[in-house]
Amino acid sequence: MNFYAVRAIYRFEMARTFRTLMQSIASPVLSTSLYFVVFGAAIGSRMGAINGISYGAFIIPGLVMLALLNESISNASFGIYMPKFTGTIYELLSAPVSYGEVILGYVGAAASKSILLGTLILITARLFVPYSIAHPLAMLGFLMLTAVTFSLFGFIIGIWADGFEKLQIVPLMIMTPLTFLGGSFYSIDMLPPIWQKIALFNPVVYLISGFRWSFYGQADVSLGLSLGMTAVFLLICLSIIRWIFKTGYRLRS
Repeated sequence: MNFYAVRAIYRFEMARTFRTLMQSIASPVLSTSLYFVVFGAAIGSRMGAINGISYGAFIIPGLVMLALLNESISNASFGIYMPKFTGTIYELLSAPVSYGEVILGYVGAAASKSILLGTLILITARLFVPYSIAHPLAMLGFLMLTAVTFSLFGFIIGIWADGFEKLQIVPLMIMTPLTFLGGSFYSIDMLPPIWQKIALFNPVVYLISGFRWSFYGQADVSLGLSLGMTAVFLLICLSIIRWIFKTGYRLRS
């Protein structure tokens, strides 16, 4: 393992984050805080509890997951896309660095940023809505697993994209709608029976449900199923990345 290469890539990506604090950290935290103000404090105070949990506290896991998914994908996709755009990717490919080390550097940095962001959002949420975490270790583990999984997904998008527009297609046109429809602001048990069945085809349901369980011990689907679906997606992303480096798809041309 070439730890020097991994550390160099990781430190470069983290340094880019701290050079753009307003865009990378402050903006997502501020945007999510507005959700807490509007839905948690203003609207939530006028709504009944869901499964014995106040509405403001109920939506916290969903809002954290909304920010986590989007930022994981955006950070990882932009991180690998820029070397392709500037041409420095060829220096990386010709260096004595394995694809596993490249992934550790880029995906590790993107996941670290997302975990930091998720932690800041949880701290900020405390200013607006009181909440508790029933299983803090499970919450941290699920946070890390989700950040790594979707950073891998973002890495794939960054390699696939051949323009800045495509970097935004998946986060804006796919992930954000799926997150809003995945139980961020409600329990899928509140839906009509037919829509409950349809909602189970939304992979984000399992992410939000598992994360919410770590807070309140309640979930729309079982914890094992949530972890299983996330692990399957993680393995799929790893397989795709291995194929990309093996074939050189959109890396060598």
